[in-house]
Amino acid sequence: MKKNEAQRNDTPLTQGAYWGLDYLKRNAGILIALLVLTVFLTVATENFATPSNLLTVLRQICTNALLAFGMTFVLIIGGIDLTVGSVLGACGVSVVMLIESGVPIAGAVILSLLLGAVLGLINGCIIAFTGMPPFIVTLSMMEVIRGFAYIITDGRSVSCTNESFNAFGNSYFLGIPVPVYIVFFAMVLCSVILYRTKFGRRMYAVGGNVNAARFTGINTKSITIRAYVISAVLSALAGIVLASRMYSGQPTAGDGYESDAIAAAVLGGTSFNGGIGTLSGTLFGALVIGILNNGLNQLRVTSYMQMVIKGIVIILAVGIDIFKNRRRAK
Repeated sequence: MKKNEAQRNDTPLTQGAYWGLDYLKRNAGILIALLVLTVFLTVATENFATPSNLLTVLRQICTNALLAFGMTFVLIIGGIDLTVGSVLGACGVSVVMLIESGVPIAGAVILSLLLGAVLGLINGCIIAFTGMPPFIVTLSMMEVIRGFAYIITDGRSVSCTNESFNAFGNSYFLGIPVPVYIVFFAMVLCSVILYRTKFGRRMYAVGGNVNAARFTGINTKSITIRAYVISAVLSALAGIVLASRMYSGQPTAGDGYESDAIAAAVLGGTSFNGGIGTLSGTLFGALVIGILNNGLNQLRVTSYMQMVIKGIVIILAVGIDIFKNRRRAK
């Protein structure tokens, strides 16, 4: 009788409730931080909670969210990608130059995304086939790609005169900025890849224990390469959106953005040791970083002090990650 009662109680509704409680438990820290930060800035500033500023925050968060999604993929496999900001700048410049040279918008966007894919392929192949540390490879490639952006523009910004492309990053649909929809669809697609495919499950296996994954027959080199390609394509998409929003392609765009992307991913629960991470957590992390940036500007904190504060946030996020890993090990 008790068994039958238990079976009757195990309905989709109760399963959903259990899943929801587990989800809230796993993301309690970042959700509390987000709530506290929002309440504090609402009280401490006059304009933070206004509809216009909140829409501005959402628009600003989109770029970092796309970069952070890509960073989540490479962190899950135990890597890191310091080229996300440089790829953003190079692809943002490329899409504007292509459009200004007469290439249709769709073609220019596709070619710029392909450029991102090629850059990610280079990163992934070097890391997978040479065994060089991802930090060293992507740190070096960060300079190479940034230099490429300076070379093709001669160090100058490239203005975009195509009004349709510029509207892409600055228009609204149903009162919400269009880039927000782009982030939503990117997150849905990435979630399917990460949670509903063999590739996604194998990413977690590689990040959890690369040797064990190799012994089970997983092609760890292929997983590594594809993770870096995805990261670079998302960075290219972020560059296209940012170029549209700024009416120009700028070789300096994305400089230093890798730190915000790492912070968003780690704040959202992605582990530096690999094998752990969720896109929803990363999105919450991007919200925290975006709200923090906007709030510091509202409080008129100098840009130099903002660098100090964000650096401390990253250190705390990494420290919390290390502490949680040690607890799991015990």
